[in-house]
Amino acid sequence: MIRVLLADDEELIRDALAALLDLEPDLEVVAKAGDGRAAVEAARAHRPDVAVVDLQMPALDGLEVTESLARVLPACAVVILTGRGRPPHLQQALHAGAKGFLPKGSPGGTLADVIRRVHSGGRWVDPALAADALAAPPCPLTQRELEVLRLSEFGTPVAEIAARTSLSAGTVRNHLSAAVAKLGVANRAAAFQLAEEHGWL
Repeated sequence: MIRVLLADDEELIRDALAALLDLEPDLEVVAKAGDGRAAVEAARAHRPDVAVVDLQMPALDGLEVTESLARVLPACAVVILTGRGRPPHLQQALHAGAKGFLPKGSPGGTLADVIRRVHSGGRWVDPALAADALAAPPCPLTQRELEVLRLSEFGTPVAEIAARTSLSAGTVRNHLSAAVAKLGVANRAAAFQLAEEHGWL
């Protein structure tokens, strides 16, 4: 039997996945968790062979859970599920140590097959997402420009961004102007939207 941990902050999805996997003769769901921190604790307690974790969860996100499990339970293979997979998310997940990356819209039997594959030492990435990752443009922004742009969501005032980043208001304006220019858009709201669409934020 392959012992599986499921972690998703939506109870309906957790229970539906558990019911689906329990139909498989060689898979056993040994634990479920509603947030990232609970997922790591459940993994320590139940020592699953495979952890299936949502990319976006409270407390710790799927990437942080993957990194934690690589340290505390390295024999546990991680499959990340996502509702909004972007090429940078895939790259970050693989870098964090995930063995599988699967959109939530995948066919029902795919998850069981992916669990078996990663348990046997393989990897699996959704083919469409892998193709998108190969074709995705690299992020032209520096880490500081991304940080300032991320904080500019909802029209946050420059003074507030400056206070949160320990930068001067002029430096914040320069970073925002550089991001707008590099992305070839009209303003910082458009720059934020484009960066978010590409998964850079």
